[in-house]
Amino acid sequence: MKKYLLKLSFLMLSALVYGQAGHVMQGVGAVNMSMGGAATAQPLDISGALQWNPASISTFNDKIIKLDVGLFFSSPKLYSTVPEFDNLGQPTGNFFSGSTEDDRGVSPMPAIAMVWGKEDSKHTFGVSAFGISGFGVTFPESTTNPINMPQSMGGFGRIESDYMLMQVGLTWAYELTDKLSLGVQTNFNYAALELMPNPTANPTAAGYPSTDKASATGFGAQLGAFYDSQKGLKLGVSYKTTQSFSDFDFDNTYLDSTTGTNSFNMDYPAILSLGLGYSKNDFDFALDYRNVNYENTDGFSETGWTNTASVAGFGWKNISIISAGLQFKGIDKLPLRLGYTFSKNPIENEVAFYNIPATAIIKNAYQLGFSYLISDKFTLDGVYHYGTSNGKTIGQLLNPMFASPTNMYGAIPGSEVSYEMNTSMLMFGFSYNFSK
Repeated sequence: MKKYLLKLSFLMLSALVYGQAGHVMQGVGAVNMSMGGAATAQPLDISGALQWNPASISTFNDKIIKLDVGLFFSSPKLYSTVPEFDNLGQPTGNFFSGSTEDDRGVSPMPAIAMVWGKEDSKHTFGVSAFGISGFGVTFPESTTNPINMPQSMGGFGRIESDYMLMQVGLTWAYELTDKLSLGVQTNFNYAALELMPNPTANPTAAGYPSTDKASATGFGAQLGAFYDSQKGLKLGVSYKTTQSFSDFDFDNTYLDSTTGTNSFNMDYPAILSLGLGYSKNDFDFALDYRNVNYENTDGFSETGWTNTASVAGFGWKNISIISAGLQFKGIDKLPLRLGYTFSKNPIENEVAFYNIPATAIIKNAYQLGFSYLISDKFTLDGVYHYGTSNGKTIGQLLNPMFASPTNMYGAIPGSEVSYEMNTSMLMFGFSYNFSK
């Protein structure tokens, strides 16, 4: 009985690797990241402008290309506690607890962008290719953490996932007046996902399967407005629509080598951004507020078990993100920047199990960056990022066999599962101005 309860509970843990899938990257490129991601009303570089407010590219009157590459490292740690049962299925009063550290290593983060603008034209055009979401976890098999115990001992063994989302945007901005611009962006998206195992599939007597890598394509748009008082104050607003994706069509392999297929739909959430910028002498200040609408996004709006014991969705709540950045230009050819980002946690305790390790959950992030003007044409950028979850996300192990009208998700009494994590990143980029 003890082994059976552990096995059934742990098999659902693969839902947790999806925690990063809806993650909104706080910034794009070294300059925007170093400002905490704030750019809706303070377009310091073309990548931040293209990502957060298409109207703001009207401030660039040259032909510019920008390339950034970052090395991103996350260190989630997974904890679990389960009650022990005797041969009759009765609790002994003892508990088994342990923890496992992720050993995936470093992941690349690319970004490339280009704008075409002219001093005497009201039109500005842009194109971008950004990795706006991605994750991967590798929790190795362990005999000291019940979740990662070998499957022969009732655990889940190795937990592994790989996900990426690449977005290509085509952007047009138009200057209505010298102070006000409007912009529109069409987005084309590509996502790929691999899971070990796959909780969105129906289980068999052999448990839940692992998947081959599946892909999905999506599309959406972004609209924006940008106002520059030309006296220091700048205002911006943008709305990125839900990025609607086709289904992930999984080819599954079960533990007994049987195969099967299933489909799962997971979109990217709509985002409303409001921005305030102010520039004075050697200082540029930026402040952004974002609302991320998970509650109306397929894959996140639903949660709980289906009638076949697969996972219906992940039950994320809408979140607010606040980004702030300050740039100092008092050193010749060497602008310096500080950035901070705060994000709410979209996961409530009662559904934490479906989303662990949910490595997207970073509450506080700090950035330090710089640029070096090599010449009139070349600029080198760099940033260091450090983020923390600021404590654990904690919930109970869930099991559909325990579900009832008073225990909707099937929480197992006396159990606990949680995670915490830190992230760090080093990114460099360069821009080239063809017009100078």
